[in-house]
Amino acid sequence: MESSSQDRNLPASQRKLKKARDDGQVARSRDLANLAVVGGGAATLLVLAPWMFDHLRAQMGRQLRFDAHLLQDPLVMLHRLGDMTAAGLGSSVVLALVIALLAVVGTVATGGWVLSVKPIIPDLSRLNPISGFGRLFSKEKFTEVLKMSFIAAMLLWIGFGYLSSGMDTLGALVRQPSAQAVGLLADWVVQGMALMLLVLLVVAMVDVPLQNFLHKSRMKMSHQEMRQENKESEGNPQMKGRLRQRQRDIALGNSVRAVPKADFVLMNPTHYAVALRYDDQAMAAPRVVAKGADLLAFKIRDLAKEYDVPVLQSPVLARALYAHAELDRDIPTSLYTAVAQVLAYVYRLKAALRGDGPMPPDAPTPFVPPELDPQSDVLAAAV
Repeated sequence: MESSSQDRNLPASQRKLKKARDDGQVARSRDLANLAVVGGGAATLLVLAPWMFDHLRAQMGRQLRFDAHLLQDPLVMLHRLGDMTAAGLGSSVVLALVIALLAVVGTVATGGWVLSVKPIIPDLSRLNPISGFGRLFSKEKFTEVLKMSFIAAMLLWIGFGYLSSGMDTLGALVRQPSAQAVGLLADWVVQGMALMLLVLLVVAMVDVPLQNFLHKSRMKMSHQEMRQENKESEGNPQMKGRLRQRQRDIALGNSVRAVPKADFVLMNPTHYAVALRYDDQAMAAPRVVAKGADLLAFKIRDLAKEYDVPVLQSPVLARALYAHAELDRDIPTSLYTAVAQVLAYVYRLKAALRGDGPMPPDAPTPFVPPELDPQSDVLAAAV
């Protein structure tokens, strides 16, 4: 079930923001794009106007010159019309390219560059009049109406005031020479354009953070959506369980290579095998360097015999270490005493084999807490 907008009070995750960006949903400020187009276009006109007017005036002067030779050519007017058209189109194309570039820059400035065709794919759900009517009363539409009303009111107020204050100036232009009148009219138009751009600048400065805020509000997530996303990110629990089991199997298989460095191996005797090593200079406690069950246990036993590593039968301790000790980690503290007894026996055995002492008696049967034995009746009763 989709959560209502009232339930979405959590910031959007990076995954949702990335997905929205891939779908073309980013913050966009139309007012910033309008400011870039209008302001950039006006600035381009101011820069290019002298060159454009000089070029057009030169072309016009050349077109108005005639002599007897030109009058004899019936295509001269057609050629001159083509020259004037090319001059006008060249100026228009330059202006259009600059404005198009400014439109792209103004659009990308807010949300960045997004390469996605999804926004232009037809969406038949938008033709639903019921949902469309509901969007008319959304927070975004209400904000848009307020913003447009403010822009219209400001432009009307400034425009009316500017026209009212400039009527005397416009009336006086009829008494000025043509060249001077054109210059004064151009200055008056530029000042009016500057006032309009000032309004667009103020609106754009407000609209850019506003659009970012509205976009973040649209992207907010509910607790249910966050849990669902976390579940999707983590993957299927069954698949994860099988993957972890596979990783454990690989780790156990690779651990067999550490058997030659072990101090001794404990067996079940036929189901489990655990190889332990202890270095009092580098380890705080004995560690399991290899362990396995069934065929892997026999492989550990055979490798231990090949490298003269003592193999002892201690079913309860072997099962407990196999179940509770991790590879290359210190053994559980509750098994310290039991392992220490076996380790002391192994040290005496190795000393006797070197001829440094008598052969020790039979291997000890260390005590293992019943709750650590996977096959213990105590553990089964607790379960």
